[in-house]
Amino acid sequence: MTDSPSTREGAREGAGTTEASPTIIAGGGATAALLVVLFGSFMDLLDATIVTVAAPAVAQDLGAGDAQIQWTITAYTLALGAGLITGGRLGDQYGRKRLFMIGLAGFMVTSALCALAADPAMLIGMRAAQGLTAGIMIPQVFGIIRASFTPGERAKAFGAYGAVQGLASVAGPLLGGLLVDADLFGLGWRTIFWINVPVSILALIIGTKVLPESRSASTARLDLPGALLAATGILLLLLPIIQTEAWGWTWGSYALLAAGIIVLAIFLAHERRLTGRGHEPVFDPALLRIRAFAVGLGACVLFFGGIGSYFLTLSVYLQNGTGRTAWETGLVIVPYALGSIVTSGLGVALAAKAGRALLIAGSLTIAASQLVLWFIVKDGDDPGYWLLALPLFIGGLGLGLAAPILVNVVLAGVPGRNAGAAGGVLSTVNQIGGAAGIAVLGTLFFTSITGSATGAPALPDYGHALGIVLIASAALYLITALVMLALPKAAVEHAE
Repeated sequence: MTDSPSTREGAREGAGTTEASPTIIAGGGATAALLVVLFGSFMDLLDATIVTVAAPAVAQDLGAGDAQIQWTITAYTLALGAGLITGGRLGDQYGRKRLFMIGLAGFMVTSALCALAADPAMLIGMRAAQGLTAGIMIPQVFGIIRASFTPGERAKAFGAYGAVQGLASVAGPLLGGLLVDADLFGLGWRTIFWINVPVSILALIIGTKVLPESRSASTARLDLPGALLAATGILLLLLPIIQTEAWGWTWGSYALLAAGIIVLAIFLAHERRLTGRGHEPVFDPALLRIRAFAVGLGACVLFFGGIGSYFLTLSVYLQNGTGRTAWETGLVIVPYALGSIVTSGLGVALAAKAGRALLIAGSLTIAASQLVLWFIVKDGDDPGYWLLALPLFIGGLGLGLAAPILVNVVLAGVPGRNAGAAGGVLSTVNQIGGAAGIAVLGTLFFTSITGSATGAPALPDYGHALGIVLIASAALYLITALVMLALPKAAVEHAE
């Protein structure tokens, strides 16, 4: 629900490499291989959404502050984004099956460590490690599917992949709420991480036997320093924003912002130097000279910046404000996922004719849904299920129109020779945009919950804070729609 399939697996295309001849496997072996990689991608998207619903329970059990809850979600997203392109290139060089299995094993171990977290700091650290392992695992999915199926069969395989992504978007909030409320073996929220362990073990056992190995014929050098510089710069920028409530805005906060800008400048200089030497960087600064790409970067950051923060703040409002359980919160969020499933197929089908119009319509629809929801919550009353479900469903319709096709519409204005690198960067930027949105809008929400002078915040306080975020987010999507006016008119599929 926080992003589309193309925003994650699409980063593998950023390598821009030629393929070594894959070994096509047939029959039940191909089906089993598909099931294994679908399990991996399902768990990744599930973990990106399930924690949002469980956030209030995590905060209560570990004594986590508002900023720490934001970091619990942001750490995963940032680490995933930082690992996507590098993970894709590692798979291209050393074998996609090998890297998928390494990533899956790491995802299993870090999930268990998340479940065993004794304090917020450990949970945040393990969520970052979990995101890095997902960044190794997820970019291999498309390559493994291509190596497992003949060209005529791949359409069905990718169709199954899309269906699983839709299922994960619905299952995330529902399963998160169910597991938290069920409190199996007294584990509470920890079961949302423990559930990954048996699934991963099963996938590892089957994957060892059925996954085909494939790699690229190219041997481009990895730009690990570039990836580290980019991740460090972004982290330095987000740190003082998320910590606003705890730290306030002091000279140290501004120093961190300045340091982040300096590190990102060093990153760009490093990437230019690599390009000048004929190496392949994480980000080629020459891409910024392509108008469609430069505009597309802004559109991606703005569009995905409003998604993750929306569900975090809504979940806190529903549980801490209205007193709903985690399960009831999951049920409230489901209409959003259903709405996105309804329109995602339509958006993909019409992208080649009216991609830009669909992006604008999707952004405006999301903005309208948030304004409707603001009208519902602004008075501080406890809204009923169906009153909440309607604007959420409308918002999902908008997401389904725009999210699956955004990257392809941007790439329509990028020359074919640059499409692979540009697609990988856009996929990574989508994750960064989501993290930035949680940092900015999440901080706006938590700092707006004032409470009374004599007690804890009540429903009107949470409604007031959510209302502020909804107005800000609606304005964000209106700006996004204006930015999208400068994108290409329709999506195109570049040749692989």
